[in-house]
Amino acid sequence: MAPLLMLSVFLGLLVQIHGSRVPGAPCDVSADDRRVQQVALSAAISFNNQSNDSFLFKPKRITRAQRQVVRGLLFSLDLVLCRSVCRKQEEKHLKECDEQPAGKLHQEVQCHVEQWEEPWSHRSVTQRFCCLGQSEGRVCLR
Repeated sequence: MAPLLMLSVFLGLLVQIHGSRVPGAPCDVSADDRRVQQVALSAAISFNNQSNDSFLFKPKRITRAQRQVVRGLLFSLDLVLCRSVCRKQEEKHLKECDEQPAGKLHQEVQCHVEQWEEPWSHRSVTQRFCCLGQSEGRVCLR
C-alpha cells in the first residue's frame, strides 16, 4: 500500500511541476510568435503561386497556432487569407498590400497548414495545406 501511495504522490507532484503538458505533444503558440508569422506568410505565398487569381492574397488572421517538437518543429496553423488590392504582376511584398475593401472583389479563404522545420539545417517542408474558399470549395495544395 505504501509504494502505491508514494507513486500517487510522485505523479501528483510531477503534474503540478510540469502542468498537464505531455512532452512531444502539440502546444498552443501565440499568433504573434515570429515563426508562426513566417509560416503564415509562407502559406500565403504558396497559395498565390498556385492560384489563378489576378490579386495577391495575404494573411488576415491566425485563428489557431500550435507547435510540436518532432525531430524538429511541426507548426500547425488555421488562418484566414484575404484578397488584397495588389495585383500579382505588381511584385509587391504582401505587407505593403491592403485588404480588398468590402464589395464584389472582397474574398476570404479559411486555410489549414502544417509545416515541419528543422532549424539547425534550415530545412522546412509543408506537409499539408488545404483551403476552403467561398466559391471553389475545399482545395488542398501541393
